[in-house]
Amino acid sequence: MRKVNGEVVVYEAQSITPSIKSDDGIARTSNLMAPIMMLEGHPGEIYSVKFHPEGRHLASAGYDRQIFVWNVYGECENIGTLSGHTGAIMELHFSTDGNYIFTCSTDSTLGMWDLEKGQRVKKLKGHGSFVNSCHAGRRGPLKICSGSDDCTIKVWDPRVRNQVTTLNNTYQVIAVSFNDTAEYVISGGIDNDVKIWDLRKNSPYLKLRGHVDTVTGLSLSPDGSYVLSNSMDNTLRIWDIKPYAPVDRCVKVFNGHQHNFEKNLLRCAWSSDGQKVSAGSADRFLYIWDTTSRRILYKLPGHNGSINDVDFHPTEPIIVSASSDKIIYIGELPKYM
Repeated sequence: MRKVNGEVVVYEAQSITPSIKSDDGIARTSNLMAPIMMLEGHPGEIYSVKFHPEGRHLASAGYDRQIFVWNVYGECENIGTLSGHTGAIMELHFSTDGNYIFTCSTDSTLGMWDLEKGQRVKKLKGHGSFVNSCHAGRRGPLKICSGSDDCTIKVWDPRVRNQVTTLNNTYQVIAVSFNDTAEYVISGGIDNDVKIWDLRKNSPYLKLRGHVDTVTGLSLSPDGSYVLSNSMDNTLRIWDIKPYAPVDRCVKVFNGHQHNFEKNLLRCAWSSDGQKVSAGSADRFLYIWDTTSRRILYKLPGHNGSINDVDFHPTEPIIVSASSDKIIYIGELPKYM
C-alpha cells in the first residue's frame, strides 16, 4: 500500500469498488481510511464475520479455532484474539448490547466470550455432534439458540446452569435464528425446509417450503417481519413470518450467487434499513441485491475463494466479507446503492 493525497490506498483490494469520481478524486461515502480495506491474519479459512452493534469493531472466526477482534476504522488493526475452542468455529454473533460474543464449533460446544475481560466465560455443552449455527435473542432475557448435526436445536439460558430446551428435528440442522421477541426459533437444514418453532410447545408450528436443497444461512430482517434464507439450490429467499401472513409466505426469490461441490455453509445478511440483502457465494463474488426490485445492485470481485459470510455495517454504507482465502475485505458502498 502507499499514500495518495494523504489517503492509504490498498492495492490488493482496489478492484472491488467502482471509482466514483469528483473534482477531488474519489467521492467517499464512509469513514473508512480507504474505500476498501483488506484484513489479514487468519491462518485458516474464515467462516463467520460480524460487525459489533456500535460499528467500531468486528469479529471473525473459522477453521483456525480463534476469534479475531478488529478495529473497523483507521488501519483496521487486530486488537485481540480469543482462544479456547478445539474445533473449527462455524458461526459467531454479538449480543445486542455488544458485551459478549457467542460462538459454535465442531467441538460440539458453544462459547460465550466477555469482550471486556477478553476471555470465555461460559462453555455450553450438550450437543452430540458438530454445532453448525448459533444466534442470540435480540430482546428480553439473554437466550442463545443453536443447531447441530445431532438433529437437535437447543435454546440456552447462560445465566442458569443446565438450563436448556431441546427441540428434536428429523435431520441435521444447519442454520438457526430467533424471531424478534425470541419466542420462536427459525431453523433450516438438509431437509430443505425453513421451520418456525414455538418454544411454548417445543414443536414447529410452521414449515416454509420452496427450497429444493440444503438451507445454509438464515437472517432476520431489521423489523423482525421477514427471514432471509440462503440455500444450496442457488437461491436466496425472503419469507414473511408475521402471524397473519398469506398462505404463500415466500415473497421474494433472488438469483445469481452460487454454491458448489465444496458445500460450504454460506450465510446471508440484511442491511440495517432493510433495503438490501447480501449472501455468501462460492464463485468468489459478493452479491448485493435490492429487496424491492430483486435486481443485483453490485457483484463485487476481489476474493480468491468461497465467500462464506457477509455483514452490513449498522450505521454506514459499509459491507464486510469473509472468505476461504483467509482474507476479510471491508468496503464502502457507492451512493447510488
